[in-house]
Amino acid sequence: MRVAIDGMGGDFGPRPIVEGVVEALKERKDFTPYLVGDEAVLKKLLPSQFHPRVRFINSRDVIGMGESATDAVKRKESTIYKSIELLRNGEVEGVVSAGHSGATMSLATLKLGRIKGIKRPAIVTFMPNQKGSYTLILDVGANVDCDSLNLYQFALMGEVYGKVVLKKTPIRVGLLSNGEEKSKGNSVTKEAFKLLSQFDWFVGNVEGGDIFNGSVEVVVCDGFIGNIVLKTSEGAGEVIGSFLKEGIKKGGPLVKLGALLMKPVFNALKKRIDYAEYGGAPLLGVKGCVIISHGKSNSKAIKNAIFQGLDYIENRVTEEIEEMVKVSQCSQK
Repeated sequence: MRVAIDGMGGDFGPRPIVEGVVEALKERKDFTPYLVGDEAVLKKLLPSQFHPRVRFINSRDVIGMGESATDAVKRKESTIYKSIELLRNGEVEGVVSAGHSGATMSLATLKLGRIKGIKRPAIVTFMPNQKGSYTLILDVGANVDCDSLNLYQFALMGEVYGKVVLKKTPIRVGLLSNGEEKSKGNSVTKEAFKLLSQFDWFVGNVEGGDIFNGSVEVVVCDGFIGNIVLKTSEGAGEVIGSFLKEGIKKGGPLVKLGALLMKPVFNALKKRIDYAEYGGAPLLGVKGCVIISHGKSNSKAIKNAIFQGLDYIENRVTEEIEEMVKVSQCSQK
């Protein structure tokens, strides 16, 4: 398997990206990374013993986080443009980028195209739940405005990808709403509910709390709501963490002793909510494997994003979604 990696597109430059590639190469020997970026810089960061296992694609232009996503289409020498072109031309089977997410989405949609029958691609993210696993949420930002067919198709894609990434079946899919009752929701979700009712894996409406209690594996919503859920959850996690630190700091000897004894629990919690554990967010619905990583990704996040891409490729997710579209005839609804 061959994976193109945007070597320059993170908030912290190429170092954590190259370190993530090294960590991935140490654990798996079944893939070849194509590092796209300033070749001279990347080669200096990559230990010489790994050079034979890596392909370098030279590019010095990087789409900055503050730049417009539309500029990416014109900048054919940029790292993300060249990465997507490698996938489009069949030179690699997947792309991983911690760079400008808007540029990645725009180029992937325009250059790769959508899977036949899929109206819009969706970004998937992972939320830890009480069952010791993750709940997939889509969309979390690719589409601000959605109709019922979009939500219907997100559910189809989420069910397919859920089986791959969670390695379980059946996958239960819920539609995010303001109540579990069939009568709840707005006009769009009510229509989507009707479309999805034909599937055994669809459990109906779910509420925000169901994202975290593990009652479903996939939660579907539009990108506007999904992004708010994602950012709110991240903010809540940070606040809870600061409350705990403040309480321990101000507490007496017994509190500090208790905190010391609870350190393994705190470390386990930190690991569960760490985005680096899953690495990135797949863009479902385009013709190919595109993994969008957090701009602040460390080496562990990059490594796991690469592994997520390899799982995506190995399990033929794109082809599985294409087959699901044909069977459900969702493009005709």
